[in-house]
Formats: sequence, C-alpha cells, structure tokens
Amino acid sequence: MTAILSARDLRKEFVTKRPLFGAPTVVRAVDGVSFDVAQGETFAVVGESGCGKSTLARLLLRLIDPTGGEVWYDGEDMAHVDAARMRTLRKDLQFVFQDPFSSLNPQMTIGALIEEPLKVHGIGTPQDRRTRVAELLSRVGLAPVHADRYPHEFSGGQRQRIGIARALATGPTVLIGDEPVSALDVSIQAQVVNLLEDLKEEFGLTLIVIAHDLAVIRHMADRVAVMYLGEIVECGPAETLYTDPRHPYTETLLAAIPVASFGARPARTQVDGDPPNPINPPSGCRFHPRCPYATEICAAKRPVLNDTPDGRQVACHHADTLHLDGLSGVEPARSEGATRRFALYAQALGAKPSHPDDP
Repeated sequence: MTAILSARDLRKEFVTKRPLFGAPTVVRAVDGVSFDVAQGETFAVVGESGCGKSTLARLLLRLIDPTGGEVWYDGEDMAHVDAARMRTLRKDLQFVFQDPFSSLNPQMTIGALIEEPLKVHGIGTPQDRRTRVAELLSRVGLAPVHADRYPHEFSGGQRQRIGIARALATGPTVLIGDEPVSALDVSIQAQVVNLLEDLKEEFGLTLIVIAHDLAVIRHMADRVAVMYLGEIVECGPAETLYTDPRHPYTETLLAAIPVASFGARPARTQVDGDPPNPINPPSGCRFHPRCPYATEICAAKRPVLNDTPDGRQVACHHADTLHLDGLSGVEPARSEGATRRFALYAQALGAKPSHPDDP
C-alpha cells in the first residue's frame, strides 16, 4: 500500500487547569495514534463522543499543533514544517467541518466563500475564479445563480454542499470530513454521503471521514479505525470489521446500530457504565472497566495494537480467543450506483428515501 497520509505516534494533550501549586491537569485527547491512508481510499475513524476523533482530524491538517508524533503527507512531515510551507500544503489538504451553520461566514455570499481559497492561494484570474465557482456550485447540485446569496438563505444540507464546494476549490488530493453529515436529517445525510462518493471518483480524492454513526460508514469506507479514549483499538477493512469484529468495543458499537425491524437480530452483550475520565484513564486496557470479557491481565497490562494475519490491527489481549458478534450479511458493493446506495443507507437507518434519484 502506498500511503499518501500517515500518522506516527500522534499525541495531543490539553491543559485544563494550572494550579498555583502542583502539577497541571492534563487531558490526553489523542494518545499514540498511528495509521496509514492509501491514495484513493476512503478511511473512516469512528468512536463515541469524546474519544478524540475530531482532535485527530485537526491534527492531520495541523489546524492544531501536536504535542508529539508525526504527520506525513506525500513524504513530508507536516508536524515540523514552518507556517509558510504549511499554508502551501493546505492547498492539497482540505477540511469539511461538522456544523454547516457555523462553518460559513454569514456576512459573505456563497460565491465569495467558495472563491476565498482561490484568492488565498493565488489561483487564477478574477474571471477564472468566477467560472470555477459556477462549476463547483453546479457539481454539488446548486445553481450558479445562487452565488450572490448568503448562507442563511439555504438549508442545512445545501450549506454542507457549499462547504464541500469550498473544500474542492483548490483541487485537493485529500479531503477530511469531521462528521460531515451528523448535523443533517437522515434523507439529507444520504444525499451528502452519495455526493462525497461521486466526487471522490470524479476528482480522484482520498477521503478521511470522522464519524460516530457506523451505519453511515459501512456504505462508504474502505477501511475503518475504531477509537476509544484517545487510542485506536481496532483497524481494518470495513466489511471484515463489520461482520467479524475482534475488539469488544467494536462489538459494542456495532450492537448500537439501529435496526428497522423488531427482532431482526438477537440480543447482544450490553456494556455498562460511561467512558472513564480522560484526565485519569484506567490502567491496562482503557476499555477493561466496561468490558464483559475483561480478565486480570486487561487491568494490569496495556495492550499493543498488533497486526493480525487477515490484515487488521487489534489492541486486545484476547483477540485470538474471543468470538464476537458482527453484523450478519454482506451488503451489495457501492459501485451499484447512487440510487442503490441511497436506498441501502436509508434502509439501514430505518427511513424511507423521499428522493431516491438525488445525487
């Protein structure tokens, strides 16, 4: 696999309190994360709220600086380049934010918003930039005449399309979406998911998607990394991870996916309690206080993210002996077209698609 983007022992600590005497209080939001993303693939990072997903996404583009570790893009360590070089690199690495309502400046027209990255990077003449804005609006399903309107005149789904158009303006090779559909309702989520997939194929993008909804990810990701309390606990091909999980936390996330029909799957092992305090994480495996399979070694020794024979990585002392529940059945391939993907995704969330022919 040729990696276009890599993280190596990536760490981010936030100081929450600085007392007059004694040590400061530190939250380890990302704690030793490593992975590779191949060119052209869709790589997803999933986990519950507060596990460090969004912090990781911002570290990958150095929107925030890491406490330690490295981020490599196309053979260059972005964690240690100067501001001028980082600004140049951001032309190739773009971000779609979670909230389409707060990520767009309400005082700028959407044409100016989409054109702004082109101005920042000195791309094209004014006429070239206006032409590019019209092309991008058309590509994300909006009319070029909308360029003179303001963000408040659009719905949430339309605003997210505007955010995607802005991210595509500079012709990036890597697009990172921080929960790009979580603020939208189910039918609009499906449209945006399908749009991202179509744009990926058209522009040859590498997608990194942050999400907590595994139903979204199953129909778009090639590989999935599962995060828990700042660490990756499992990483591997999406369909294999969904049907045959190796880490108990992955099994827990899969069990939480809603099923439309009552009794469609058997009852599963329930996990009690809330995630531990990230300021003072538990010893050993961080999931062991909530894990139904935990033993003495889980509390005493921190598991390492090891490679498995089937091409996955798992951080669990009992990965070779546990028989965990996955999702039964294999879904049709994503290449069957946008209409079919829309129907599959909406069905997975228990919704009836109102506009199955939308992009």
